[in-house]
Parts: sequence; C-alpha cells; structure tokens
Amino acid sequence: MSTRITDVDVHDVRFPTAAAGDGSDAINRGDYSASYVELRTDGGPTGAGFTFTNGRGNEITCAAIGALAHHVRGRTVAEIAAEPVAFWRSLTADVQLRWLGPEKGVIHMAAGALVNAVWDLRAKLAGKPIWRYLAELSTDELVANVDFHHITDALTPDEAAAILDKGLVGAADRLAVLEQDGFPSYTTSVGWLGYPDDKVRALTREAYARGWRAMKMKVGGPPADDLRRARIIRAEIGPDALLMMDANQVWDVDEAITNMTALAEVDPYWIEEPTHADDILGHARIARAVTASTGGRCRVATGEVAANRVIFKQLLQAEAIAVMQIDACRVAGVNEVLAELLLAAKFGVPVCPHAGGVGLCEYVQHLAIFDYLRVGTSLDGRMVEYVDHLHEHFVDPVRTRGGRYLLPTAPGYSAAMRPESIARFRFPDGPVWR
Repeated sequence: MSTRITDVDVHDVRFPTAAAGDGSDAINRGDYSASYVELRTDGGPTGAGFTFTNGRGNEITCAAIGALAHHVRGRTVAEIAAEPVAFWRSLTADVQLRWLGPEKGVIHMAAGALVNAVWDLRAKLAGKPIWRYLAELSTDELVANVDFHHITDALTPDEAAAILDKGLVGAADRLAVLEQDGFPSYTTSVGWLGYPDDKVRALTREAYARGWRAMKMKVGGPPADDLRRARIIRAEIGPDALLMMDANQVWDVDEAITNMTALAEVDPYWIEEPTHADDILGHARIARAVTASTGGRCRVATGEVAANRVIFKQLLQAEAIAVMQIDACRVAGVNEVLAELLLAAKFGVPVCPHAGGVGLCEYVQHLAIFDYLRVGTSLDGRMVEYVDHLHEHFVDPVRTRGGRYLLPTAPGYSAAMRPESIARFRFPDGPVWR
C-alpha cells in the first residue's frame, strides 16, 4: 500500500453507436463514450477508472479530470486509504472548482472517475475483485470511507455500522448462492426507442431464449407507439416475465400519470425516470398515482442521474421511489455509492443498479454483489441491468449465464480497457474517427 501514484493519463474514448440506434431513448441519441483514466504507479499496477458520457461530453469531463488530477498525483495509496473522506473531499470540494457543482454534474463525475481508479488500484494491490475487497473490509473501515455530511438526518454512522455488522451474518451462505447461481439481471437491449418493431420482436425473442425473464423497453415517444411496442414485447415474453419501462425524464408529472394509466394494460413492473430527475415531489406524486392505478403492481424507479447522496436521501424520505437505481460513475465513486447503498438498506428499498453504456455493467456488478453480501442481504426485487454492447473492449468483461451475472474473479474493478480499443477509438486521432 506504499505504492505511489506517479502520473494520471486521461483518454477521450468514443464509440460510434448512434448510427445503429443503440442506446436511443426519448431524449438521448449519441455515441457512447468514456473519459478513461489510468493511474500510473512507481512499480505497482495501473489503476483504471472512467466516467460515462455521450460523445462531445468527453471534451468537458476529460478537462475536468485533468483539473482535479493534482489531488491524486504524488499520493500513496496508503495515505489515501488512511484518510479516505479527506481524500474524497479534496476532489469533490476543490476550493476553486466546487462552485461548478457543487457535488453534481461534470465536476462530480470527473471526481468519480479518479476515485474509482483509486479503488481499482486498492483492489488490485490486495489481489481481489473489488466486490470481495469491499465485502471483506471491517465495519469500521467501511464506515470510515463514507462521508455522512448532509445525510445524518436520515443515516448516522452508528446506524450504518449496525447495518454492516448485521450483514456479516450469513455472508458466506449468500456468497455460496452467487457462486452457484450468479446475480439476477434484466436486459435493456431489446427495446431501444430507435429500433423498428421487427427488430424489437426479434431481440425480445432471442433474449427470452437466452434465459432473460425481465426486460426493459424505452418509452416517451408518441403514446400509441409506446403501447404498440409494449404489446409486442409482452406477447413475446408471456404474462409471467417482468416488463419494465424507462421514460428517461421526458414526461411532465401529469403526463406521466396519464401515460402510465394507459400502459398499465401490459402490466409494467416499474416506470423508470418518469419525470425530471431532480423533481423529488413529482416522483412522489407519480408513485402514489401509479400505485393506485395498478393496484400496487407497478412502482417508480430512478437514480441513474441522481446527482449525489443527498438527492437519494430525499427520494427515500419522500417515499418517491420503490426501486433505487445507483449509477457507478454519475456520483463521485465508490465512497458515495456506499452511502447510497446504506441509505437504501435503512429505508428498506431494493437497489437495482443502472448499467449499459460503456463499462457500466463491468462496474456495477461489483457494487450489487457487495450490496447483497454486506448491506441489503437479499435478492428479493434485486436485478442488475444488462446491455449487450461494448463489453469486448474491456480486459475483464462481464460474463452472464441464463440471464444472470457470473462473479468476476480478476483483481480490481473490471474497469481496464484494452489498449488496442483505446488506440482505435480514441478521439480525434483514432482510426475510427479519422
């Protein structure tokens, strides 16, 4: 752990996904991209981390990572691990950059890329995949990595410690379940908004044949189109499989309630991001309406662009969500995700991580496994999103079987990209972009 970080390399890596409609939804259509960080060390392994953007967004996040890199360069891993919250705050509360957030948006995402790269380095030095590294930390060590500032009205350090201590009981048995069966997942690859009906039908049929019994579609186009596409998917998967919907924030509150009343015909399991991501009271009103119109069968899910732990705190306090969706690189890295997982456990809300994009599946599998082993301790209502795009560009890509994630075994956070992929897709000089 005396390993010293000697340099920070930042790469603008973009993949041309827009042309095929991959990743298309009611608001977003672009080229999936990663602001990719490598922490060089004095003889130790390289720490890898990234934040996910959509094309030109990389220009801004890469610049922000560069502006924060001096907080990491020259530090030893031992120094960082000894005072993790102080290190975290050096990035998230940089005296000259915090004003651009605070604790949200580009600066927070850039901080997360660096924080996640440090965690990747810590796990590699320990010789463990990060899910195991976290699960085997003591309660005191885990609590020491959480910044409780602004959330103690919902979760105190003592309450967090009690949750983590309780999570030690039966952890070995839960690990045995994952080793045998894998972690439950659902797929979003069948229902991007830009896909024609025939492609939706074919992809749904294929996913069902491969073992998925939970699938998500994008909504937020013309209501008649949404219902038609939903009927196609429901017809292919039958009445017992789960069908989730994602509006990607496009609706107003009343519009969301009206549209979900019509879509109740196809028995949706949840509606994700039904309105603006920051509208906590709007989500709460939609949640009450959807519960009433579906007899409690449909619930509200959100969180993939929730800016920080304080937003999650309020969503939970307002009873605005019944499914919490963490994102591994929207917030400022593992430390903040720990706070979010603990908040969800305190309020009894299941966590179903957001994934897809570039490397998000690789990241969040570790967080979901750790949550099951030490925090949430249940698989009831828990699923990790799976999108079958771009995994081939990672050194340690996700593996699935029968609609379940298999446990990653390589040391680290599964964040390292293949050098040949970086060279080929680096913007603007990679051959794909020339």
